[in-house]
Amino acid sequence: MLADATTRSGGTATATPQATAKITAMEPAAVVTVPAATSVVAVAPVLPGAPTGFAARCTRALLSPWSRLSLLLVLLAGAASTVLLFHPQRLLSDGWPPQLTGAMAALVFAAAYGLCSVAFVPRPLLNLAAGALFGSQLGTASALAGTVLGAGISFGLGRVLGQDALRPLLRGRWLKAADGQLSRHGFRSMMAARLFPGLPFWGVNYCAAVSRMRWMPFLVATALGSLPNTAAYVVAGARASSPTSPAFLIAMACIALPALGGAVVAWRKRHHLRAR
Repeated sequence: MLADATTRSGGTATATPQATAKITAMEPAAVVTVPAATSVVAVAPVLPGAPTGFAARCTRALLSPWSRLSLLLVLLAGAASTVLLFHPQRLLSDGWPPQLTGAMAALVFAAAYGLCSVAFVPRPLLNLAAGALFGSQLGTASALAGTVLGAGISFGLGRVLGQDALRPLLRGRWLKAADGQLSRHGFRSMMAARLFPGLPFWGVNYCAAVSRMRWMPFLVATALGSLPNTAAYVVAGARASSPTSPAFLIAMACIALPALGGAVVAWRKRHHLRAR
């Protein structure tokens, strides 16, 4: 009370210890202030190795769907040109290198078969060469392994380099129907495509790659569906030196009858296809 009276009268006020303690205790609460509206802006971190500017535009251009499709076309054109220059059909006349024999030769031939099938070499020619070089059993195994390998390579190239660019172009009714069939019933559709004669091997591979078919159904259906036709050509190549033998005649029948049946079915369905 004395301090209050002294202050009002104009004198100098001396604070008591109790009052000083009260003021010190209240100071933190008075100092801390919170703004009425605080906005927090999140800044995305910039990776040290991320391309920016011109480098980023070049990377996006090189990895674009159309750039990858152009790369696929260049690879296929180069493979086809290589085949035209080196003539792999000489295997039928010149024979296999003598230093390769047995299972190792069959494995090398399967790898060459797969690469040649990607490069548009006709599979019947390769199957005949397998039979002429390795006989019926080993030739069938080697040719079938090469068939699956070539189909897998084509499927992978089409899926990685061509699918993103070609899928937006599937606008026609036939194209959408074929894509839906391959995507929903992949195994059954691929089995039918491999068993049906006349369909180009490489064309079926790339059509399946553009669709949403999975890897395993594609490879298994390719192996099972290609076995009858492959074995028939291999046996024909193995018994070509004795064209009157029962094995050769049966093999030729297994080749001709499916082809004739496919031609008849296509002829009967021609009006139905035109109507669509």
